[in-house]
Amino acid sequence: MSVNIPGVIVLLIFYLMVLGTGIWASFKSKRKHKKSSATAMEMTLLGNRHINLVVGIFTMTGGTLSVVLDLSFSVCIWTSAAVAIIYTVMGGLYSVAYTDIIQLILIFIALWICVPFVLMNPHTLDIRETLMNNTLHAPWIGKPELKMTWLMIDDFLFLALGSTAYQSLHQRTLSASSTAIAKKTCIVASIIYPIFGIPIILLGAAVSSTDWNQTTYGSPSPYERGESAMAMPIALQHLTPAYISIIGVGCVAAAVMSSADSVLLSASSVFTSNIYKDILRPQASDRENQWVVRASVVIVGVVGTSLSYLKHSVVLFWFLGAELNYVIIFPQLICVLFFNISNGYGVVMGLFVGLLLRLLSGDTYLGLEPVIHFPGCTLEDDGYVQYAPFKTISMLSAIAAILLFSYLSSVLFNKGLLPEKWDMFKVKVQHSAVPLTPVGSHGDSEKFQSDMSQPIISGRE
Repeated sequence: MSVNIPGVIVLLIFYLMVLGTGIWASFKSKRKHKKSSATAMEMTLLGNRHINLVVGIFTMTGGTLSVVLDLSFSVCIWTSAAVAIIYTVMGGLYSVAYTDIIQLILIFIALWICVPFVLMNPHTLDIRETLMNNTLHAPWIGKPELKMTWLMIDDFLFLALGSTAYQSLHQRTLSASSTAIAKKTCIVASIIYPIFGIPIILLGAAVSSTDWNQTTYGSPSPYERGESAMAMPIALQHLTPAYISIIGVGCVAAAVMSSADSVLLSASSVFTSNIYKDILRPQASDRENQWVVRASVVIVGVVGTSLSYLKHSVVLFWFLGAELNYVIIFPQLICVLFFNISNGYGVVMGLFVGLLLRLLSGDTYLGLEPVIHFPGCTLEDDGYVQYAPFKTISMLSAIAAILLFSYLSSVLFNKGLLPEKWDMFKVKVQHSAVPLTPVGSHGDSEKFQSDMSQPIISGRE
């Protein structure tokens, strides 16, 4: 097939529009910096804490382009990555925030434009009929089974709570112009976010209700070919007119860059603030740290884009990263927010306990057989399958380990049972041993907000 020239032109216009917005935001950031007393690092990573409600809401909320445009995989991936890297390097959080506005508006409009054309395709059955009935394929809603109950609860908690530990989320809340704006941003974004999922569900239902043998795609279906991850671009290419698929291209490109720029800035800020500045070069100047942020954005962008060539591994990396957040980072967040006793010793042991328990529970992506068989673990065709909420069990075990070992270490050092010279995390000077009572005062919340950019393992509250 020949290259989709109109689609390429539309995509180039979109890229130029996003890049122009990012460059404009970088100049806006520089003008704001001259008028404020904020450091360059604070401008880059937190937008001088002056991100307003509207911009904040938008900032909260790879290979698919090659399917629609018939361009090579490399061209699509590296073009999207290059645009995201350039405007993130130039403007930091300001560029990410303002380009997110364009990207998410385009995603919302383009999805709702494409959905009716997919649903009304003559080869797509009424999704109401295929909801629970066996027609061309199995019912698209699936068949809930009693034995899957705990796994569904586990996945729900994993997706709902695990995301609260993401660096990018807290980078947005800390960049808000006030605590009230930060709260409103989270609340409004949580309401808007599910709305973006509705057209995706409808597209997935349509793909599962289509007689693919009657389309230009042919048989078997995307699911049977192992291409279910590419269902959206396949639907745009084969179930909509050419001019509609071009609109869908912009939607896909926007989704790619909206995620990529947040990841780039998040990863570079973690490395610069918690590793380079605090460990490698504490004496580094603000200007030097800002250049480290920029270099980190480029390096992370290049490495991350290179990993996209491992097509099956991209999904694997995403799930592994999400589970590490849920099992390791989320327990640390809970403990540092609500329990004064938490310290570096507890964090280290919580990391060890949570990670070990998760690995011993088995992982199909890594090919690990379960060593610990929780209640309900069943031997099936492909090996043992856990039906207990093993991810949540690992997370709760990590929280318990953090609190237990934090309390024990505090007692041992404060009562002189261990010499102070062994106290590498300085728990004796930070506080005395106290009961495991939740933090509830307003002052504690403000103190946590001021320390969010610091690594928890440093032993500070």
